[in-house]
Amino acid sequence: MTMSYKKEDLKIYWNKIIYAYPILNDTIFTDCNTAEYDEVQQIIVALNIQMKIRDLVLVHIEKYLRQHVAPTFWSKFMKVDEEVKGFQLFKSAVNDLHDSVSSFSGMLQRLTILNNSCNDNKPIYGEKDVILGFKQLVRATLLSQLPLDFQVIINHFYKVSFNVFDNEYENSDMGEDVMCSGCLNECSDCNCMYIVKVFHDTNRKLMELQLLERLTGQVLTNFIQMRIESHIQKLCTGTFDVSHLGFLENWLDTTVMSWLTRIYCGGSSKPSPDDKNIQSAISKFKQKLSYFLYHSYTKLRIDQLFNIIIEYPDSQPAVDDIKLCLEKTDLRGTLCKNLQNALETRLLHPGVNTPDILTAYVTTIRALRHLDPSGVILETVTKPVRNYLRNRDDTVRSVVSSLTEEGAGSELAEELVKFAAEADGDCDKDESWDRWNPDPVDADPTVDSSDRRANDIISMLVNVYGSKELFVNEYRTLLADRLLAQSALNTEKEIRYLELLKLRFGESQLHFCEVMLKDISDSKRINALIHQDKEIETLNKKFTSNAMILSAQFWPPFKDEKL
Repeated sequence: MTMSYKKEDLKIYWNKIIYAYPILNDTIFTDCNTAEYDEVQQIIVALNIQMKIRDLVLVHIEKYLRQHVAPTFWSKFMKVDEEVKGFQLFKSAVNDLHDSVSSFSGMLQRLTILNNSCNDNKPIYGEKDVILGFKQLVRATLLSQLPLDFQVIINHFYKVSFNVFDNEYENSDMGEDVMCSGCLNECSDCNCMYIVKVFHDTNRKLMELQLLERLTGQVLTNFIQMRIESHIQKLCTGTFDVSHLGFLENWLDTTVMSWLTRIYCGGSSKPSPDDKNIQSAISKFKQKLSYFLYHSYTKLRIDQLFNIIIEYPDSQPAVDDIKLCLEKTDLRGTLCKNLQNALETRLLHPGVNTPDILTAYVTTIRALRHLDPSGVILETVTKPVRNYLRNRDDTVRSVVSSLTEEGAGSELAEELVKFAAEADGDCDKDESWDRWNPDPVDADPTVDSSDRRANDIISMLVNVYGSKELFVNEYRTLLADRLLAQSALNTEKEIRYLELLKLRFGESQLHFCEVMLKDISDSKRINALIHQDKEIETLNKKFTSNAMILSAQFWPPFKDEKL
């Protein structure tokens, strides 16, 4: 049964509905109290227009947000260069938005009562609850009108606040500084406390509006990544003898993550145990930033790797850091490519002497062995070095000379002695099975893993030519030159090196050299016996003479000299 109402009555009812829902007149504020609304609600139910009024109110709310709230909010997102001005603009924009949204609270409560009376279970902008649906509408309306440079003042806001927060951890004792390094004002006019208060208040309001992640998430990520990169550059450039990874991880935890936690928790240093969403968001942010920290630090160290290698073993802490970071990043390929290019550019050209190239090559082997015990990186990176050394005429002689030199800088001689000392410990290698690790996925499957791991420095130099004979013959020639050129024959040193080389190359390979040294020893003894004869000693005062008896078939060919 349809009831009939007078036109005047309907007009009175409509005015009362507008009084309860002023948004229908494009305004928000009303003095409607609970008792007055109860009367309005009864009228709406009596007229059976609950759903029509609800939908009409929602349409007008959407229109008001689109035409008034969103434009007012975005009008403050100007492209400004001054960070402090940007800070104030963002604070003001969020405050105004929060006030505008809060002004709908009374109307939303009345709309909730109206919606419950509809009994149609219709979602309000995808939500069952009117207030949640309203917040969803606010977010959608704002994000549909994003200005081009909206990130500028957001970045200024968080940059200013982070500077203050970072200053608390790094410079808790200002000492006699005139300027505050947090807010950049004079210490007598320090503004840090105000900035911290505004920072927490603004983030709390964004959390209430559920806009924090959607509005600032990408800006925060980009800003923090920039700060991580600049902090790494500031801390780590040019210093290789100290491990920085622990300091960086601590800075990320105590400064960056603590700052982020306060953003998401409205100023609290810890999220609520009941708020699983916040805990999950912070945990995901930390995983993302930790990876970025390792990635950025590794890239910096890769760019510096040539210098790190040249300074090895003093730079071992930096190598240890790279080793740890490679396990957490996917930069092995980048490292190999960059280091190979650096070696080719800075080492493999005619302007560098062969002994210097060999010294750098030996240091590279040692550093990369420490970095990657599997030998895969070493095998990949040093291939151009091996090819270049193979084509240099004086490589073999330089290697052999280095093997038999004494004093500072004779690294190959030290390696030769080291090999002899370790030769007795080979039986212990089988006992290290519990420390075995498989080869990396980029290892060459055609190369035996044990050979790659076991190759020592001298073996790698010998393998440049693929044969021991070339080195043995060069050593034989060099030894002959030394023995024939020395006025005071010091065979003990040469015998010692020969014994070390026999451990390396085998006795059969160096039998000729053994005979050569025996010839010199025999000649020395015969000369001593001859000079014991007094008549010869008298003649020797006039004409000094020493003789050598050499086994010609064991010595290198001598140059023919015409008299």
